[in-house]
Amino acid sequence: MPAALTSRQFRADLAELLHQEPEEVDLDEHPVDAGLDSLRVITLVERWQAYGIDVSFIDLAEQPSFRHWWRLLDERQEERRGTA
Repeated sequence: MPAALTSRQFRADLAELLHQEPEEVDLDEHPVDAGLDSLRVITLVERWQAYGIDVSFIDLAEQPSFRHWWRLLDERQEERRGTA
């Protein structure tokens, strides 16, 4: 089983594609308002799928903020751990 995605790594992944430092990422911001385009979101989806998280572009597109993204990803990780 792949290592778990941590909130710290989640912020680092976002920061990398937003050209920010992790602590600068506003988790309450809407991803589009933050400057993420669909290609960057797909990059993140693929990165987080590598952790074994069952998430899609549509799953993320339906969420209003990065904080909601993290909740979704964390829930999916917990589901995966529960079935492993």
